[in-house]
Amino acid sequence: MSGFDLTGLTASFGGERVIGPLSLSVREGDRVALVGRSGAGKSTLINLIHQQVQGHSSLVPQNLGLVNALQVFHNVYMGRLDANATWYNTLTLVRPFARDSREVKALLEELAMPEKVWIPAASLSGGQRQRVAIARALYRKADLLLADEPVSALDGPTAHLVMKLLKQRFRTSVIALHDVELALAYCTRIVGIQDGQVALDEPSDKLTPADIMPLY
Repeated sequence: MSGFDLTGLTASFGGERVIGPLSLSVREGDRVALVGRSGAGKSTLINLIHQQVQGHSSLVPQNLGLVNALQVFHNVYMGRLDANATWYNTLTLVRPFARDSREVKALLEELAMPEKVWIPAASLSGGQRQRVAIARALYRKADLLLADEPVSALDGPTAHLVMKLLKQRFRTSVIALHDVELALAYCTRIVGIQDGQVALDEPSDKLTPADIMPLY
């Protein structure tokens, strides 16, 4: 399962509605960029989609969800915890198997940080932490990627490296992005969120940055 069809999504905080009612249909092969100003509801929408497609997506949350006390390897390995038996996961915590170590290190190599594999997550920079969360999503190997500002802490070249990798590895994706140029370059469809509603939904090849900027 990589596509989904959600109708009537709503979310409220403190009695105030922040999303919806909103409908969103994503077909297999769609690469959707969620755009709009901070507070528009993009993060809430990503989390709602994740709850609805539970178990079928790779998630990069905005807070990254890393365990600081654990090494980078274990943070990445957590992407596939539910695919292995409890005894296997427990052993891996103490002494990782060679195959898993190779696979995680290869992902970190692609993200230009293989030397960090055995370092605790607490000692990483913001950009490195973001790449560990991305490696965890890649390691999960789900068909659908849900990512909330996955390149916000990365410099230009590294952001492009990551966006290319995500495009290659995930057939279908919904990615919240602040960078309009990246959204147009790497996504096939732009969905603009404003006050918890869909204010724009167009193929990216029909849009320019000027069409999107009013949402900010």
